[in-house]
Order: sequence, then structure tokens, then C-alpha cells
Amino acid sequence: MSATLGVLFFSFNFIFSLFSFLVFILRLKPWCNCHVCRAFLGATWSTEFGNLCDWYTHLLKSSLTGTFHVHVLGNTITANPENVEYILKTRFDNYPKGKPFSTILGDLLGRGIFNVDGDTWRFQRKMASLELGSSSVRSYAFEIVASEIRNRLIPILAEAAAVKEPKNTAVLDLQDVFRRFSFDNICLFSFGLDPGCLGLSMPISEFAAAFDLASKISAERAVTASPIVWKIKRFLNIGSEKKLKEAVKMVDSLAMEMIRHRREMGFSDQKDLLSRFMASVDDDNYLRDIVVSFLLAGRDTVSAGLTSFFYLISGHPEVERAIREESDRVVGPDSGDVASFGKMRDMHYLHAAVYESMRLFPPVQFDSKFCKEDDVLPDGTFVRRGTRVTYHPYAMGRMERIWGPDCLEFKPERWLKDGVFTPVCLYKYPVFQAGLRVCLGKELAIMEMKSVVLALIRRFDIRVAGPNREPRFSPGLTATVRGGLPVHVQERS
Repeated sequence: MSATLGVLFFSFNFIFSLFSFLVFILRLKPWCNCHVCRAFLGATWSTEFGNLCDWYTHLLKSSLTGTFHVHVLGNTITANPENVEYILKTRFDNYPKGKPFSTILGDLLGRGIFNVDGDTWRFQRKMASLELGSSSVRSYAFEIVASEIRNRLIPILAEAAAVKEPKNTAVLDLQDVFRRFSFDNICLFSFGLDPGCLGLSMPISEFAAAFDLASKISAERAVTASPIVWKIKRFLNIGSEKKLKEAVKMVDSLAMEMIRHRREMGFSDQKDLLSRFMASVDDDNYLRDIVVSFLLAGRDTVSAGLTSFFYLISGHPEVERAIREESDRVVGPDSGDVASFGKMRDMHYLHAAVYESMRLFPPVQFDSKFCKEDDVLPDGTFVRRGTRVTYHPYAMGRMERIWGPDCLEFKPERWLKDGVFTPVCLYKYPVFQAGLRVCLGKELAIMEMKSVVLALIRRFDIRVAGPNREPRFSPGLTATVRGGLPVHVQERS
């Protein structure tokens, strides 16, 4: 009897899934023969462009409105600042993250802040805003970053610089180093846990490996032709979905172990995010979702930002020289490895260089919402209910109509007015989102990036190994360079 019911249940689910798939396909107009959909489906864009984001940039530049539509994906993509403001501020309630994305990231992020809307999002946002905005949290984060730089990051680069190869220095994958560094930092900040990833002679921790795999497969869900593909694989527990289930189980196990341990030991005198949130949240599963979400945001974005910064600096020694001159002037040439928080605030050129690198290579290349009700964007684009609406910071940083004829040049000076850093409108530069969802961890991320940049540039010459080619990116939630960033490192005399 139970076997019969099982077969009937499976058959019903399969038929329902097939029906949903057909409805989905019909809605996406798979017969669309426009040049964009033909190029997308046939991947012919790849003969001219190394990255999908570069092809999208080309299409957005060619569009009179800075907006175009991929019919087969049901996706409207824009690089128009007026549209970005409309989506993220003016009609915020009509453009939530939406259930499709909540489902895609649900296994990993659960009900975490980056995967929810409405009252659940507002509660977490308010709670996070109070914690991340406090001076004690900023001081705690800076202590962690400074310690990691002094005790782990600098020794690793010094060791690489000391190894003499036939070409004078060893090759180090700087992207891998930054990913390990960022993971150690965010685990210490979020859980009070030190996974010890920043030891290149050691294999990456099981937790870090599981977290990486879960992030990667979750991102791959978003680029499948239809969600029904991965949903069937999940139902049957096969392939990538089986691996995702196992990886999430590992993440869950460690997170829940940390939560139980913290409750047993007490959390009132602890400084990490988990302990701070425990004072307001009693549901351990909810706590797990909240903290894992911050783990995802704080790890990959910082490492991606640092990787692209040193890629750019390698080809622009004049910027590197200007940062060194400013640091010598502000903190002195013989100061310690890590400048103080206050001193870094006085380094306007350093701040401008970090912002400029993320203009050209934002850690998150695009972000999507879903339209709740039929709407018309400020540029006149009609958006049908249920359409995925994407704004594209990567393309926006390369738009002449936004940044001028020198938009493709790496020029920190564009951010300075009389030597003082001058920000631009967030809807023109939505690297940290904007409006009601603007990134709460923005200042902490900038602090971490500037600390690393300053410490390494003052002590080392770092150059990309081999030809300085444009990076190719792997599919993912953040901008990960395919093949890493191999560099030569030399100690400065």
C-alpha cells in the first residue's frame, strides 16, 4: 500500500512539474527569433566577448534607453540610473527579491536577510543596522582584520617573496589567498570561530569547502534555463542537488554546533555577531539563517574586490606610487604594517582608488528583483508582472553616458575634488545597492579592503604573472576570476 502511494505521489509530482515546465517555457517565448535571444540560446556572443557581463554591457551601450530585454529568460536588464532609483527607491514595494530568488537560495540562506522581503526583512535590517552601526562593532572588526594582516597575510606574502624561482619569484594565486583571508575574518566576526584557512600549506577547512560548494551550486541554479531542471534533480536527490544537500548539511551542522556551544557558555560578554543577535532571537534555526547570510555577504565580496584591485594596480604603477606617497605623508614611512582606522580616514586618494576599482569591477556584477504588478520604468520600458528586472553595476561602470569618455580608464582622480574624496549618487554607482536595501556592511567592507591594500602596497611590489589580460569570470553570486590571479611578489627595499 505504502509503495503504491509512493508511486502515485511521484507520478503526481512529475506530471505537475512537467505541466509547470511547459507553462514556464510558453511564457518565456522560446520561439523568439530576435538577435539577442538567438545569440543567448546559441552562445554565439562568446565568439566576440570573453564574459557574459561584457556582452550585456555591449547591448546596454547600444540601447538608446540603456535597457534591453532577454525574452527567453523573461528578464529586463538596465544600466539607466533613473531606472535603478525607481526600482530601489521610488517603487521599492513593487520590486522585491521575490519568491523565485528566495527559492533558489533558500537551501543555503533560509530566512536570512538577503533572501527575504516584507516584515522578516525589516526586522533583520533594523537589528543588523543597530549592531553594525555601533562603534564597538567597528572596533572589533578592525581588530580582527589588523590581526589577520599582521599574523597571517603578510607572512604568507613575505614567504612567497623569499622563494627564488628561475623567474626570480614564486607565483602565488592572490585570489585564493584573499578568499582564505576573507573567510577567516568573516567567521571570526560572525561566529567567533577561526577556521584557520589562511595557511596555504594546509587544506581548506571542511566548513569553508562546504560553504564554497553550496554557494557555487546555488548560483548555478540561477542560470539554468528553467528552475524545473534543478527542482527535479533535487526531488530525485541526484547530481549537483545531491552535492548541495550534503554541503548545506555540513554548514548547518557547524552553525548549529556553534549556536549550542554559545548558549551553553553564555554570550552576553562576547563581541561576535552571533552573540549579539542571540540577545534578540531565540529561534536557533533563524539565528543560523541570519549569520550564514552575513557569512556569504562578507566573504566573497571583499575577496572579489581585493582581487580586482590588485589586478588593476599591477597595470597602473602611477596609482600605486600615489597611494604610497599619501601613506608616507599621513602615517609616516616607518609606521607599522596596519594604519589606524583614523589615519585611513585621512587617505582620500586610497579611498578613491578602492571606489574606482569597484566601479570597473564590482564584486557583485548584477542584482535582480521581480516585478509584482505591471509597471513602466522612467525610460518608458514596460515591465510585465512576474518579470525579472536586473540592474547591472558592471555595465554601468563602463557607460560613457554616465562616466564620460574616459569611462574605461582606471582614474581614482575622478573621485577627488580639491584632493578630497567626493562620492557620487548611489543610483549611478549601485555597487553597494542603494535605497532601502543599501548595504549595511559597506563601511566595514571598505575598511577591510583599505587595510589590506595599504599594508601590502607599503611592503610589497605585486605584479600579475604573465600577460595582463582582461579577467574571465566564473558563473557565481560574486565576481570570481576563472583560474585565479597568479602574481609575483617582491619585498620592497
